[in-house]
Amino acid sequence: AAAAAACSRTVPPTADPLRPVALIYRGPASTAGAPEAVAELLAAGEQGMDVRFVGPDEPDALTAAVLSTGSLYVQPGGADDLDTAWEAVSPIASSLRSWIHNGGAYLGCCMGGFLAGRDPGFDLLPGDTVEYSSSPGATVTSNADTLVTVTWRGTPQDIYFQGGPAFTVEAGPDDTILARYSNGLVAAGVFGFGRGAVGVTGPHPEAPLSWYTDADLDVPSPLPHQAFMDLVTTTLARRR
Repeated sequence: AAAAAACSRTVPPTADPLRPVALIYRGPASTAGAPEAVAELLAAGEQGMDVRFVGPDEPDALTAAVLSTGSLYVQPGGADDLDTAWEAVSPIASSLRSWIHNGGAYLGCCMGGFLAGRDPGFDLLPGDTVEYSSSPGATVTSNADTLVTVTWRGTPQDIYFQGGPAFTVEAGPDDTILARYSNGLVAAGVFGFGRGAVGVTGPHPEAPLSWYTDADLDVPSPLPHQAFMDLVTTTLARRR
């Protein structure tokens, strides 16, 4: 799940061989504005990534050959139907799992977090996902656009939220739990998968200002974009 509000600026692909490539899915399993919001931050962040959109209607379809050019694959937020999202991306599941296992990095935001789980999903986690809003003690009990307060590396942080997952995982000694919801469930974390890494988040730390204002939500100051970049850098560093 993700905001319906669109991020207006689209970051075009570049061809700088010195910049790590981020492949961002854009297609039926994502919501308008969600891929672009991620692209904005990855292109402008400390990694200065070469951002390229991939998907069935993009110049580059998501194939094993295209994956081989990337350092990071991003599955952004999508609509609220997991089965439909899985139907759209399941054809690339085997290639994606192989690429991550051999040293690639997966980043899943909201629906992308659900898709990192299993039944249905890519089965990338040391555990699975649940709907946070349905979990015992959840502070959010619907799929409406709202704020959720998580503890991110020990600090309370309000983040845009819309129907996202919690992660029922058993972290290994080299894995990192970045954030927890108030009921103790994992809200964001980074986990190993073979020689690769899987970073996931239920809330949307990548959300631009417009997502908050369009939903008439209080705007955190500053926006939690540093938390998103923490997720990115921790994911990339987890690879072996």
